[in-house]
Amino acid sequence: MGFDVHQLEEGRDFWLGGIKLPAEKGAVGHSDADVLVHAICDALLGAANLGDIGHHFPNTDPKWKGMKSTFFLQEVVRMITEKGWQVENLDCSLCLEKPKINPHIPAMKQVLAPLMGISDDVISIKATTNERMGYVGRGEGVNAYAVALISKA
Repeated sequence: MGFDVHQLEEGRDFWLGGIKLPAEKGAVGHSDADVLVHAICDALLGAANLGDIGHHFPNTDPKWKGMKSTFFLQEVVRMITEKGWQVENLDCSLCLEKPKINPHIPAMKQVLAPLMGISDDVISIKATTNERMGYVGRGEGVNAYAVALISKA
């Protein structure tokens, strides 16, 4: 299982699931701050007992500054593959007030599936709001959860 959270700020690009979404606010982070891809990376690393994304790509290392999160996902898949694992499926949940995510889910799946060597029909991406409560409800942040099933290749 993976979890990630990022603050939202006006004037930033909003990358989610490997695509740039039209939005007033974007996520703040050392890389492109793609909260969904970060949660997926943590889920895959955790399932393979390989630590977490911060261990492999620390936000204190300038070499990762501005890096696309899809690069991290490719590297994570390479790491788990080297250990004899393959991705079977993913179940992901996003929590944010806006923008609406459902229209963008097919495009996210089309980006993510080939990076993991799987079909887009084994990736589930769902979105919900926080009913205007807390930091998510006030539009101050976004979070993502991902559950990954891996098996020995």
